[in-house]
Amino acid sequence: MSIRKIVTLTEDILIEGGRDVTPNARVAVVAAIIKNPWAGQGFVEDLSAGIDGNASDIGALLAPRVLEALGAPAEAYGKAAIVGLNGEIEHGSGLIHTLAFGNHFRDAAKATTLLPAVEKRGPAGVVFDIPLKHITDATIRSHHQSIEVRINDAPHADEIVIALAAAAQGRPQQRLAAFTTETK
Repeated sequence: MSIRKIVTLTEDILIEGGRDVTPNARVAVVAAIIKNPWAGQGFVEDLSAGIDGNASDIGALLAPRVLEALGAPAEAYGKAAIVGLNGEIEHGSGLIHTLAFGNHFRDAAKATTLLPAVEKRGPAGVVFDIPLKHITDATIRSHHQSIEVRINDAPHADEIVIALAAAAQGRPQQRLAAFTTETK
């Protein structure tokens, strides 16, 4: 696996809706910009060699870094794969939609739910939103949120941005009723 760079972003929300957020709401993102393992090969029928050779390593690299950047136990999490213009969305999907990748984050966060994801293809600097959901119960509405990410020089046409995001809490000032209160 060839990694060009790793980017770490944190967001701390101090005020929402005109009111203080106590404790401050933190979301962290760690992204690795890697060379697309299928770059220059044309259409590859069987992606398994590239997945087997990269997915677990990238998951093992990113999971502890995002939790360290968060600085608190994760309550919500998500993932992203943004493929450069010379790649296929399936290349990014192959790397992040495997237990070899995701279980590193699930285990580190003590999570049990599926990781919500975004995959897309785009040029360097493309904006993408990483969806987040609660780590043990995807029906907890307060933790349905997203974080917007943009890396100014990634992905290059032959790269993939692989990212993990974690939140230490639900949305600031959330006040929707619990999902279980709806009758229809």
